[in-house]
Amino acid sequence: MKIAIIGPGAVGTAIASVLDTLDVTLLGRQDKVMTFEERDTGERKSIPVKALSSVTTTFDVVFIAVKTHQIDTILPQLKTITHAQSKVILAQNGSGLLPKLEGYDAYQAVVYISGEKQEDKVRHDKDYRIQLKQDAFTEQLKAVISTTALTLELEDNIEKAIWFKLIFNLGMNTLTALSRDTARLLKDDSMLELCKNLLKEGLQVANAEGITYEDSFVDDVIAAYRIFSDESATSMYYDTMNERVTEVEAIQGYIYRQGQKHQLHIPYIETTYTLLAHQNEVRQR
Repeated sequence: MKIAIIGPGAVGTAIASVLDTLDVTLLGRQDKVMTFEERDTGERKSIPVKALSSVTTTFDVVFIAVKTHQIDTILPQLKTITHAQSKVILAQNGSGLLPKLEGYDAYQAVVYISGEKQEDKVRHDKDYRIQLKQDAFTEQLKAVISTTALTLELEDNIEKAIWFKLIFNLGMNTLTALSRDTARLLKDDSMLELCKNLLKEGLQVANAEGITYEDSFVDDVIAAYRIFSDESATSMYYDTMNERVTEVEAIQGYIYRQGQKHQLHIPYIETTYTLLAHQNEVRQR
């Protein structure tokens, strides 16, 4: 099984690193070498990157790990590196991008891989875990990667897993980006209350979409946040601190638009989404 990963960012480089005993190629804008480091151990390795535009080989599986707002830039080359039986996996934050892959056998993954990219270096923080819809292909893929440290969890209800991660990101990504602070912000009672209100509204939208969770859902998410160290951050925080465009449209924007579809009153999501979207607009001027 020939595997390609498009996007040498924190997620893409981590996947390439953990699958490096397999037939895996990391693709990016240009030929270069990424330095990959495990934060806990300090262990480093070099991960070669090939320019996507120069590759003519076809792959059986393609992970798309570019930022959600960059997906349009790689679609022309995707045709070149896939064949009729290729599987395409969106290994990105957020949701709502599968329609862009019409004509491909595509899957929306839920990714739990935390890390930070600075120039040509990626530092991995925690987790090598991906959730995918269970079917014959994903069962085969799970068997292929079983000798690696990447955990592939196969879900009967992938939409429920997608919405869990969406709401999980809605709380912490939103607040770390807007406050320019790390997970320690939850020690502030007012920020904690704002976080809970965002989660409650996100849950309201998920319920309208037919997705339900336990009554303790909000408390469970808050408890999961509290496991983070004070200095833990999010991808949206890192993008904000480096004045990069964030993935707001695929996370907060997607949830907001689904809420609008159901005519829900979600003022906390509406306000924070408006602020984050404006930040993106300013960065792109």
